[in-house]
Amino acid sequence: MNRRPLTALVLAPVVAALLAGCAADPAPDRPAAGTAPRAAAGEGSTPQRTTAPVPQDDAPGRATPPGTLLVADFGGDTVTFLHPERGPFASVRVGTAPYGLVVGADGRAWVATAEGVAVVDTRTRTALGRIAYRTDSGPVTTGEYRGGGMGIALSPDGRRLYVGVNVPDGPGVLEVVDTATRKVTATVPVGRRPFDVDVSRDGREVYATNHDSFDVTAVRADDLRARRHEVAPYGTEGGLGSWLKPHYAVVREDGRLLLPFEGERLAVLDPRTGRVTVERMTADTHQHGAALTRDGTLLAVGTGPIGSEDREASLTVRSGDGTERVIPLDGPHEDVAVSADGRTAYVTGGFTRDGYWDGITVVDLERETTRRLPGGSRPLGIAVLR
Repeated sequence: MNRRPLTALVLAPVVAALLAGCAADPAPDRPAAGTAPRAAAGEGSTPQRTTAPVPQDDAPGRATPPGTLLVADFGGDTVTFLHPERGPFASVRVGTAPYGLVVGADGRAWVATAEGVAVVDTRTRTALGRIAYRTDSGPVTTGEYRGGGMGIALSPDGRRLYVGVNVPDGPGVLEVVDTATRKVTATVPVGRRPFDVDVSRDGREVYATNHDSFDVTAVRADDLRARRHEVAPYGTEGGLGSWLKPHYAVVREDGRLLLPFEGERLAVLDPRTGRVTVERMTADTHQHGAALTRDGTLLAVGTGPIGSEDREASLTVRSGDGTERVIPLDGPHEDVAVSADGRTAYVTGGFTRDGYWDGITVVDLERETTRRLPGGSRPLGIAVLR
């Protein structure tokens, strides 16, 4: 299927404003407890909510076991700990609308919220405080377009933290945090709505994937000099009203960035030259989250229909030679993490648009089977604790 740019979206300013990004509602709040979420525009049936209360941890003094899942509860103000078989067993309050999270080798989780970067000791499940942003991102709100932290990543040595801060109605900012002092040491202007932040394997560069400006900002870690690379395999026609924008990226072993688009095109960005090549994909569905397994297999989350011709939600499993398997998912999903052995993927049901649900789909990548694990409150970011 060859998509056409959504020129119709810019014919009416009101329509364009409503469709600015990946939501038909510019500030969707959670449905009332016990109700089904609203279906996103263009979607078919919407899965029912599978909310389960977080039980009290029956052994608070016991260290969190490896393999535990940690999710950012975008629909609340907590992160939730989940056993991969039994579901949620503890939560820690971090701040309004947590989006992305990253966990260091020392077991500390860094969580990008609307209020600042929260720090959590995942081994003891204890909040360690919050780091205020240097950037003024406006009032603390919720929903897809809220200001504050979005993508977040650690340097390989764990000494620096990089968080993309969304500034509503303007360019975003990459904030650099010294993890020892927990202070913001620098800020770098990037593009609009930095959905994702990644670091090169040698730690020399940081990449902010900017959803609303169709680009990736590459920032040198040593002197913070930045350069912009447009990544728009469908073009930029439609502007803020276009669905065909970059969302998440992964950094391949050779240093190139992989950015899946619409289950049809994989943009491969060489950040040294800015050159983008495009490879064919086969899922034909709007795509968000991405992850790489240790052997270089790409996992890409298909969220489900955006345009009338889209297929349903899925998880694309793409090997290094470009062959793909597409595993169906039940309802919208957002981000993905993979187990240490590479056999299991965990896909969050939060989704930045309407149609989200409170839980995770567990995918057996060898058998291509799935099961739902209730837990979290509109979970977006996810990590598997080592």
